[in-house]
Amino acid sequence: MQLPPTKGRSAPPDALPCCDSCPQAPGCHAAGLVQQPRRGVRLRKGQPLYLIGDPVTALYAIRVGTVKTHVTTGDGRTQVVGFHFPGELVGLDSLTRPRYVSYATALEDTKLCVIAIDPGSAATAAAPALSSQLFPALDYQARRAWAMQTMLALMTAEERLVTFLLWMADGFAARGFSSSAFILRMSREEIGSYVGLTLETVSRQFSRLAETGLIRVRHRCVELLDKPALRIIAERPTISAHTAPDTDAGTEGAAAGSAASNR
Repeated sequence: MQLPPTKGRSAPPDALPCCDSCPQAPGCHAAGLVQQPRRGVRLRKGQPLYLIGDPVTALYAIRVGTVKTHVTTGDGRTQVVGFHFPGELVGLDSLTRPRYVSYATALEDTKLCVIAIDPGSAATAAAPALSSQLFPALDYQARRAWAMQTMLALMTAEERLVTFLLWMADGFAARGFSSSAFILRMSREEIGSYVGLTLETVSRQFSRLAETGLIRVRHRCVELLDKPALRIIAERPTISAHTAPDTDAGTEGAAAGSAASNR
């Protein structure tokens, strides 16, 4: 992507190959993706990786850092559509499109590996090597989209925030870090945008969880003090979906309870 490295524009490729000492390199080598040294991108916090409408020329594998993907609504609000962490691919939502359909912005200083693709045949350009990485990534994206639909349709405000925190914890554990204490690189407003809650509601739910002894919060540092109890909260909608009475009154009561919890 040949764009000038000016503020507010997507970042140019780094001149240095990024495979050396990259924690993701073994997986790329095993998948046959590394046939020559790849180039990388380095972003500062708040710097865009690409902009909506930019030509699709690459997918990006995160080595270090966190990236959010987001869109702008018709009334100018920002809607977060995803958070991406080390080992994940950024740009999958635009894989079959000629231009990126969202913005991608670094939430902290971030390093990414550039995987050049042919937008005309993105799904097969580097097959089977690239597809061995793409299919699991697309499957994960589909499962997360289903989980988000469940969250927005069935969960109360408390259940949404708890589910988000457990997703974060599980992700840290999968990457070899503590799943009980971690730093949230996204703001509470960004969390709310992602899970469909206002900033005030997110802040209120953080306070309630802390007051009941389930979590401890210090700025953006979060400690999960009782994960079994948190998982019980997160699993309530699944249990309710299988046990709720099939009556109009039951449905209306559940909807009213959900609406009240989200206020």
